[in-house]
Amino acid sequence: MATPTIINKFGTMQGWTSIVVNMLGRDLEGILELKYTDEVKKENVKGGGMFPIGRSRGDYEATASIKLYKEEVDALMLSLAPGKRLQDIAPFDIVAEYQTEAGAILKDRIRNCEFTNAGVEVAQGDGTISTDFKLIISHIEYNVI
Repeated sequence: MATPTIINKFGTMQGWTSIVVNMLGRDLEGILELKYTDEVKKENVKGGGMFPIGRSRGDYEATASIKLYKEEVDALMLSLAPGKRLQDIAPFDIVAEYQTEAGAILKDRIRNCEFTNAGVEVAQGDGTISTDFKLIISHIEYNVI
């Protein structure tokens, strides 16, 4: 039997089909997009001479957003008390799990999420309805168990 040729050192790459997103105890099916990022402001510190003499660190900032089909939002809304909005949901975590071809699962946790907006945007000819939701978050934990 011939040995398969691997086209690169990583093998099959991770993509949308290798991610599972869990929010509020539910693995999301009606999800189209998840974005999260964080940063720490860093600056070179100048002193005598032309090169930096050190580096400073500033505040940490994290952002996240999620795009959901209306059916996923409807399921979420049905779990709320009448008259409650998405923005009324208490802070929650989102866990994104990425499975490698070898079967390993890598997890990121987006902490203390809250919806900051709600609404619907639909136009003639749309076959589906989806909405981008901005989230306020406290921080992101990468590669958690």
